[in-house]
Amino acid sequence: MYNISSKYKSKLQFTLKSLILTGAFFVIYNKAGTRDFLSQFQLYPLKQNGIFITAILFLSLLNWILEILKWKNLSGHIRPISFFEATKQSLAALTASLLTPNRIGEYGAKALFYQHADRKKVMALNFLGNFYQMLVTVIFGLISLLFLKEQLFVFLKYVMLLLFLPALLLLMKSYYKDTAVHHYYLKFLAFTREIPVRLYRSISVISISRYLIFSHQFYFLMVLFGITLNYPLAMALIAAMYFLSSVIPGFVALDFLIKGSVALTLFGLFGVSENLILTVTTLMWLLNFALPAIFGSYFIMRFIAPEPIKIPSN
Repeated sequence: MYNISSKYKSKLQFTLKSLILTGAFFVIYNKAGTRDFLSQFQLYPLKQNGIFITAILFLSLLNWILEILKWKNLSGHIRPISFFEATKQSLAALTASLLTPNRIGEYGAKALFYQHADRKKVMALNFLGNFYQMLVTVIFGLISLLFLKEQLFVFLKYVMLLLFLPALLLLMKSYYKDTAVHHYYLKFLAFTREIPVRLYRSISVISISRYLIFSHQFYFLMVLFGITLNYPLAMALIAAMYFLSSVIPGFVALDFLIKGSVALTLFGLFGVSENLILTVTTLMWLLNFALPAIFGSYFIMRFIAPEPIKIPSN
């Protein structure tokens, strides 16, 4: 049986890689072809905005450098890896996550780069990194909703319901006490206590920095397309959009639809053109998900699962 599995292992891996890449490229191609971006640029010739566009592209690069650096720091809790190795794992995981809900594929893809004994820890560390990024988004989002409370009163009612859910879960914790979910929660809690404080500080700083980068990238794209909102109002709307869209479960491949729908509602209250705001949200998706996923496809095809550690027999 062992010989059969060894014989077909490489073919199976190649098939899985091909399916992931085919699906990812279909999503990217399909989305890239749905909007005529060049027609939007007619109002603002590229030659006159070269420096501005370069700055927007640089922010995408900086965003992913920080994300890779965050994973490098997190994975170092298991074993030190190079920045290049962290790049491989992060971009390959992003490509795999395009076809899965709530980036579940990212957890499994990163775990495959490690020995079987470390994979649960890898998924826990990945969850921790995503949790801190989500926490930053929630904090800025709640502040923005308070800033916009008069215009977005209807949204505040839904937010209060969302905040009520954790309290309800706490009241019901005795019901989950003897379940598998509670068991895994306790194991995860014990694992997080092993992580040094300096690592938590590092994750916090990087998560805040990433948030400021991609939120300002969204703002600069708005300016580029001639959306005239004052800076405080624009940043508050962007923060509210990221917060409200982040609590809606969905596929990474459909991220532009979720954010686009929320953005249409929020920015529409202030008279922003639907075509312009949809173009901005789509470009954000292409720059921060599709483009890195293309590079990640190379690392998926080059991926080789680590060999199990052989324990010498006495």
